[in-house]
Amino acid sequence: MEEIGFVPGTSFHWSKNKLNALQEELEPFGLVILGFPCNQFGKQEPGENSEILATLKYVRPGGGFTPNFQLFEKGDVNGEKEQKFYTFLKNSCPPTSELLGSPGRLFWEPMKVHDIRWNFEKFLVGPDGIPIMRWYHRTTVNSVKMDILTYMRRRAVLEAKGK
Repeated sequence: MEEIGFVPGTSFHWSKNKLNALQEELEPFGLVILGFPCNQFGKQEPGENSEILATLKYVRPGGGFTPNFQLFEKGDVNGEKEQKFYTFLKNSCPPTSELLGSPGRLFWEPMKVHDIRWNFEKFLVGPDGIPIMRWYHRTTVNSVKMDILTYMRRRAVLEAKGK
């Protein structure tokens, strides 16, 4: 079975338990969630890489939380030092909004039209590495799940027909 990548934004503390549940539910069908912490949005991820897992476990969300998905090192998703991975994702999918956000809470330069607007923007990447979809940061996990399932069903039909 080929894997389908799901990249849930940058700092994703609002929905970590939901992300764990989504990973658990859809992993048997090839979904792989990848988390990339970032501190460019309201300075919400100020810790060092070595502190992030402990922060998740004991502070936010706390309660012993441990992600069941791959968590990468913290890095920039926008601006001069953005990770090339995010440059590729952002240039492969249209922006989620015409508005970028409040410059006083965004910490990068230069600001570009395809930039990630805020934490929690999400991307779906197909097994061939091609980005399929990008979601607005306020899109619910349930809506994202429905879109992922629709994509998986469509892909299964095409495979059954021999593409």
